[in-house]
Amino acid sequence: MIELPYEKPEDFEAFWHQATHEALHHPLKVVDWQFKTTRTATHEVDTFAFEGIDGTLKYGWLAYPEGARGAAAFLWLPPYGRESKLPDAYGTREGMVSLSFNFHGESPFHQEAYAIERGYFASGADEPETWVFRRMFQDAVIASRILQAQVQVDANRISVSGMSQGGGLSIWQGAWNPIIKRVCADMPFLSTIGNTLLNSVYRYPLKELKDFMDTIPVGEARVLHTLSYFDTAFQAEHCTIPTQISLGLKDPACRPDTVRAAYQALCGERNLIEYDHGHDWHPDMVLNNLSWFNK
Repeated sequence: MIELPYEKPEDFEAFWHQATHEALHHPLKVVDWQFKTTRTATHEVDTFAFEGIDGTLKYGWLAYPEGARGAAAFLWLPPYGRESKLPDAYGTREGMVSLSFNFHGESPFHQEAYAIERGYFASGADEPETWVFRRMFQDAVIASRILQAQVQVDANRISVSGMSQGGGLSIWQGAWNPIIKRVCADMPFLSTIGNTLLNSVYRYPLKELKDFMDTIPVGEARVLHTLSYFDTAFQAEHCTIPTQISLGLKDPACRPDTVRAAYQALCGERNLIEYDHGHDWHPDMVLNNLSWFNK
């Protein structure tokens, strides 16, 4: 059992119900839809933009098999960073529709290596209501509404998937977003994060948060208070839909014990996959996740 420096807030459910309600009722404004912008060996790819929860445009893509109608689909949430997830072997699956977008207003195919000065882990972290991941969660809910509305998609068979940051956000979506019916979370972040932050942070980007704590009054207490609303292990307690989680046995970023804590907190049908791997893509994820989507 991992000891945490905070307890689950009494208004945890109310906080997330409010965030979800705002996103589900935000005006759905989709613009600049470009059909068949590009294609892969298996999918046509459209691009589009939509208004995020903060009123700024977010840019994304929709990938679908040619002629698809009423197909199973998944929302693909990117790992940490400002780059977009591409409609590649990990961003698409055979026979399925997928949608992904850039959380930070960059283009749908934007590529950018991580740099500390471009990090956002600490953005608004002094308060739960202002931390950047609340906004990102809400934008993902809005994106799921766009996916649900597509003619290529069966609105009753929409899953969510992601790696690291995207894996954690996928569990959050599974906990609160009624559009989502199934979750694939690979090496999800922020599980038992308070323990990690106080004991073993030597690497960026998480160290951005540690550095931020030293720049504001009562920084440690304020940041830990924020984290208590976002801890993926707490979120998992509210995820009742079928959820598959993977971990990397050699993962230094999302350690196996932290991922297991999230898995153990799940309260619905669940499956755990362990890869003898670090914090990175594993080729088996493609078929393992497709199997879970279609189970």
